[in-house]
Amino acid sequence: MPSIRPLSLALLALSLTQVTVQADQLDDIKARDVLVVGTNADAPPFGFQNPDKTISGYDVDFAALVAKKIGVKLTVQNLDPADRIGMLKSGKVDLIVATMTKTAERERQVDFSLGYFVTGQKVLAKKGRFPDVNALQGATIGVARGTTSETQFRQLFPKTVLISMNDTHQAVQFMQEGKIEGVTGDEPALAGLLNKLPNRGQYEFSTFSLSTEAYGIAVKKGEKRMLKIVNDALTEAEANGEATRIFNRWFGPNSTTPLVRIFKIQNY
Repeated sequence: MPSIRPLSLALLALSLTQVTVQADQLDDIKARDVLVVGTNADAPPFGFQNPDKTISGYDVDFAALVAKKIGVKLTVQNLDPADRIGMLKSGKVDLIVATMTKTAERERQVDFSLGYFVTGQKVLAKKGRFPDVNALQGATIGVARGTTSETQFRQLFPKTVLISMNDTHQAVQFMQEGKIEGVTGDEPALAGLLNKLPNRGQYEFSTFSLSTEAYGIAVKKGEKRMLKIVNDALTEAEANGEATRIFNRWFGPNSTTPLVRIFKIQNY
């Protein structure tokens, strides 16, 4: 058998390397014809489970925009907020669209799209309990584990008892049972849960905000083509009015969580 020359081996290795470099996540998604997106089904109206076990919401609508842009079908998985980055890095989901705030710490682990929602962190509690920010000192507050609301609150109020829970829904339940005095989180997600309470008239949001945050779609680190197609889908939706239509569907004046759209999808 003739021997393979070193030069031939080198050329073969270079060829294989080029194939590996050219194949990326976007190619894999197109090949399987399915985009797998992780979201949070316990954060209405961003994500909630329907009676037939499917998941709907603001985040799911934006995930659908990306799937349409790529030209593939969409599959949505419910994730624990604390597991979001791990699931993305391990490749178990292709994207995270789950009320995920863009932060410098997270951007060291994932790449973020443009902000597709801008909100503020507030506190939900019995009426009159927290008239100002100073009243939070020494209180007992619940928060969803693994969120920026948890990190932010700990930094601002180190002497306040902050109880981390599986999700915001559980925290609201604890507040109703009198086990904690309030719940902190992003206002729209809290508003969606408050609307479902039979005694919602007893509760109110703080008049003060603890932060202003932009939600981004999380992409696996280094997947530049994937990030570009996500951003293209978002900017096109802003330009053609679809982003505003999605907002009004879930937060418009006739929705259960009426808010004013004070942002546009841009460099948030």
